[in-house]
Amino acid sequence: MDGGNQSVVSEFILWGLANSKNLQLLLFVIFLILYLLIVSGNIVIMVLITTDRHLHSPMYFLLANLSFVDMWLSSITTPKMISDFPRENKTISFAGCMSQVFFAHCIAGAEMVLLVVMAYDRYVAICKPLHYFTIMNLKRCTGLVFVSWTTGFVHAMSQVIVIVQLPFCGPKEIDSFFCDMPLVIKLACVDSYDLDILMNADCGVVVVTCFILLLISYTLILISVHQSSKAGASKALSTCSAHVTVVMIFFVPCLFIYVWPLNVTWLDKFFAVFYSVFTPLLNPAIYTLRNKEIKNAMSRFLSKYIGS
Repeated sequence: MDGGNQSVVSEFILWGLANSKNLQLLLFVIFLILYLLIVSGNIVIMVLITTDRHLHSPMYFLLANLSFVDMWLSSITTPKMISDFPRENKTISFAGCMSQVFFAHCIAGAEMVLLVVMAYDRYVAICKPLHYFTIMNLKRCTGLVFVSWTTGFVHAMSQVIVIVQLPFCGPKEIDSFFCDMPLVIKLACVDSYDLDILMNADCGVVVVTCFILLLISYTLILISVHQSSKAGASKALSTCSAHVTVVMIFFVPCLFIYVWPLNVTWLDKFFAVFYSVFTPLLNPAIYTLRNKEIKNAMSRFLSKYIGS
């Protein structure tokens, strides 16, 4: 393919979420508030876990990393979407578009692997409690977080290296609020059918593998605890329900966008908004509302720094 054809298209036009000016103004206010809540909520969790010694455990170390990932997952696309609402011409440069593709897949890939690591952490805590701190020591936790970021980076590079070599010579309108990989491929001046399948398969390897590992982890937890006590199943569900909820609200949209695409524009936009905005928003709420230790840490923080 002739990489020189890339210079013909220097920018792309984003159609966004709506055409009505009144609706765009309403969406501007809504998503601005949601984004501020995402950033502040995840920063609060990271600050609490960092400053409160009662939360210096493997589970909360991983949770702090999840909050960091969530904050950046939303920051890849949401600020651009918010700033585009009042604009007539919603454009993004070629370099900016490729950056969105890279960081969206890098951060999302890292979060998927991190959720698997958190499931493994819960498996060890519930099924092997006496060996928990030996197995999930700081060195291993740090190594597992590094693996999650490495996986995300390799996955994102495998996507971008292919896309930047495609010839873009004419169509440049993207019916979305950000540069999503399947939509960008469709703009290339080549037959993109086989390439689209290949890229979906690449995403599928990461998404489906992580999803299967998560299902196995939580199934083993339920089986193990149920065998040891009749009340075990409900206890395990109570302990892991927050993790399972987070997994479902993150993986389901990704599955229908990248692995089994439905090719319904409004539904693709809904799924994209869901995993890039609502997942990072819901994660802090899910973990704080159902976690007494986080609530107690918040009380201690407020009494120490505000009450005094």
